[in-house]
Amino acid sequence: MCDMKFVLSETAWCPGCGNFNILDALKMALERLGKKPHEVLIVGGIGQAAKTPQYINANGFCGLHGRALPAAVAAKIVNKDLTVIVNTGDGDSYGEGGNHFIHNIRRNVDIAHFVHDNQIYGLTKGQASPTTGIGHVTSVQTIGTINEPLNPVLLAIALGAGFVARAFSGDKEHLASIMVEAIKYRGYALVDILQPCVTFNKINTFQWYNRRVYKLGDDYDPTDRVKAMEKAMEWGDRIPIGIIYREEKPAYCDKIEFLRDGESLIDRQVDLEKIKSYMNDFV
Repeated sequence: MCDMKFVLSETAWCPGCGNFNILDALKMALERLGKKPHEVLIVGGIGQAAKTPQYINANGFCGLHGRALPAAVAAKIVNKDLTVIVNTGDGDSYGEGGNHFIHNIRRNVDIAHFVHDNQIYGLTKGQASPTTGIGHVTSVQTIGTINEPLNPVLLAIALGAGFVARAFSGDKEHLASIMVEAIKYRGYALVDILQPCVTFNKINTFQWYNRRVYKLGDDYDPTDRVKAMEKAMEWGDRIPIGIIYREEKPAYCDKIEFLRDGESLIDRQVDLEKIKSYMNDFV
């Protein structure tokens, strides 16, 4: 078991989907970190991106729509040695899962959150998602989207997330390097991945992104929160990709003594008699 390598399975994604490069980059990142399949948990909710746990031979969990983060958080809290990664979409993360997104930033549980942001609901046939641009016509928004799109990178920085990055699925090598840093970060790490949907989003295509994305240079300081917020708001003709903000801060389990010290909860002995006595208080 310890000598097993990561293996990818056949997918049900559309040919040309940006998810393929994200899956490849995830495998590359885990291998570069020297992880083994049994050391990793991949968590998804519902959606095309949320199928990721089914396509790689790590531990996997697929939950309810918008509920990937609670499952991931619980797994990390009880097993602090487990590498926990959420792979899910913009609708699942920022729409149905929006409250979990906000409050896990506050808790700062040590997980990596890779959001496949294609600015559309792909699984349910192309409705506008929280990140869809104004005026985007869909089969449901027939006169074009009228709601302001959510800026998840800006929101995460404003709420106090310690690691916030944006990447592009069209640059697999760069994406893998960002994933490595996100997984290594001790605390909640968000990577918003710009990912074209070749079937339902004919605006934000690979060509559209290739003309706009640029990598943050070595002279950029990701510890400057104000500058990071300015970069997060940069969208349109120029879109920065890279680690936009980084701040070292205590992770959730580091702030609670009985979680920080000693074995993981999953490895500790359970006193059933004590549990029974607690239960008697409710009888």
